[in-house]
Amino acid sequence: MKTSDLGEKYVMKTYNRFPLTFEKGEGMYVYDENGKKYLDFVAGIAVNSLGHNHPKLVKAISEQASKLIHISNLYYTEPQVKLAQKLVENGSLDKVFFCNSGAESIESALKLARKYGSKTGRQEIITMHQSFHGRTFGAVTATGQDHYHEGFGDMLPHIKYAKFNDFKSVRDAVNENTIAILMEPVQGEGGIIPAEKEFLQQVRQLCDEKDILLMFDEVQCGVGRLGTLFAYEAFGVVPDIMSTAKGIAGGIPCGIMMAKAKVAEAFVPGDHASTFGGNPLAASAGNVVVDELSGGLLDNVKKQGTYLREKLEEIAAKHSDLITDVRGMGLMQGIELNKAAGPYISKAIDMGLLLVGAGKFIIRFVPSLIVSEKDIDKAMEILDKALTE
Repeated sequence: MKTSDLGEKYVMKTYNRFPLTFEKGEGMYVYDENGKKYLDFVAGIAVNSLGHNHPKLVKAISEQASKLIHISNLYYTEPQVKLAQKLVENGSLDKVFFCNSGAESIESALKLARKYGSKTGRQEIITMHQSFHGRTFGAVTATGQDHYHEGFGDMLPHIKYAKFNDFKSVRDAVNENTIAILMEPVQGEGGIIPAEKEFLQQVRQLCDEKDILLMFDEVQCGVGRLGTLFAYEAFGVVPDIMSTAKGIAGGIPCGIMMAKAKVAEAFVPGDHASTFGGNPLAASAGNVVVDELSGGLLDNVKKQGTYLREKLEEIAAKHSDLITDVRGMGLMQGIELNKAAGPYISKAIDMGLLLVGAGKFIIRFVPSLIVSEKDIDKAMEILDKALTE
């Protein structure tokens, strides 16, 4: 029996999976069990920041695994402390909490905001329509898309929604019980929609005036994807709390939540924890990713992000009867179609290009940050053919 058939039999159906089984990867490519080669423009959905089988990442993981894979967070380890130091010293936030995933990093941010607000009795959090923050109860409540809530009964209380890039909507949602405003600098699952810089600046000013915490979800758009280590740097607006995950450890499960010192002080021992968070294996991988980004990889993101946008614009002009918009930033781009994107994604996969959607009508492009012009040219060649009806 094929692996995919066994998967259908034994694995819980929480994904609509393609009938593909991958065995290995190298750089920008992955190979299925039959040896077929695919150019990967999904990257684990913005996770494999250094591509597949990156030598420095493999070496660091292997060496750390031979020394210490896991130890309780009752103790310190050098990889975790070094990674925390790099994240703080290369950004504008002061303290780091380690966990395992994007949803967990959002949960920790929601809890920190509530704890910070407990001294004044405030607990309401405003998030954005069309946002996506994860699948756990707090994160999915914060997600401003009704279909993610369907079938799960009542969501958590004291979370309400405002319109993204609409400052009046956000301002009107604020009341005396508001403690935080949460948003993605670039909405991912909502359709690859960047925030307007002026909008973020206005919300930042409002938060300062009202002693409200500004929280950014950089789970997908952070870790170099916009050409800066942290997504907030691309907009010049610093949040009070920031969550990220996905690409931070190049494929090893790792999430982080960072906060300004005055906010981080709200957490005391016993308020929050994560058994596996920032363990030596994950932290060793995270150190490699941050070092590579700091060592010149961000320049490649900026260069290739510009090139990808130019090529997508060319494709859009050629297929103007089908493509209605091109949008995004850095190596987080998308094209919107006037038809369902799924069939075109399937055609591209058959031709050897892995793509992923972002909602019904969007094709998303989130390749590894090591992508080259040659890779982009090849991807556009296949995309062009897949879009030709």
